[in-house]
Amino acid sequence: MARIQIDHVSVHFPIYNADRSLKTRLMHMTTGGHIGRDAGNRVIVEALTDVTLTFEHGDRVALIGHNGAGKTTLLRVLAGIYEPVRGSISREGSAVPLFDIALGMNPEATGFENITLRGRFLGLSKKQIRSRLDEITEFTELGDYLAMPVRTYSSGMMLRLAFAISTSIEPEIMLMDEWIGVGDASFLAKASQRLNDFIGRAGILVLASHSTALLEANCTKGVLMHAGKVEAFGPIGDILRTYERYSSAA
Repeated sequence: MARIQIDHVSVHFPIYNADRSLKTRLMHMTTGGHIGRDAGNRVIVEALTDVTLTFEHGDRVALIGHNGAGKTTLLRVLAGIYEPVRGSISREGSAVPLFDIALGMNPEATGFENITLRGRFLGLSKKQIRSRLDEITEFTELGDYLAMPVRTYSSGMMLRLAFAISTSIEPEIMLMDEWIGVGDASFLAKASQRLNDFIGRAGILVLASHSTALLEANCTKGVLMHAGKVEAFGPIGDILRTYERYSSAA
């Protein structure tokens, strides 16, 4: 059973060679986190501050907040990309990040070779990749192009291949930063159904998006974030209403 426990997690990014004028500009530019100094007197961006959350198997969680609120940073902590400077995170179940579905692909390699490369990046064994090869190949509709280097593909063809590989696994914890749009209208309908099925198989979904309609349709819980902190956590309807009031008062 998938589970995530986040205990008092903070994430800081140091800003090297920052003078007073740069710090002032950052204060005016940033919409999230805080600018401060660490114990070594370095200028830092406090991207997450004292975040404590628990996600259980079956949860469909929306990360809600303005740009810079800390949503993407939290997703990257959940994926193991960023390490907290304080606090801890424990996961039961493997996390599948869908931030960059083409990550791990080689433009000089063929489509078939990239199925193996991306599959291995996602944690599949060679045997598991072989068992999924025909299904991935059929779904892409790329035919003979799969024997050609990916650098010869259009951006749409690349997305088709990357999407087919990324959604061929059995997700336990699925992490998404905005929805994935792929290809033309006919393929998009096919991809949307596949993505819905993919989400349905996930033990936990954590989705960051600015689309309230998308979040209402796919999530049962919401986390409202502001300046790297959790402002509220609860049923999605309640959190979206709180966010509307919060935005109106800002």
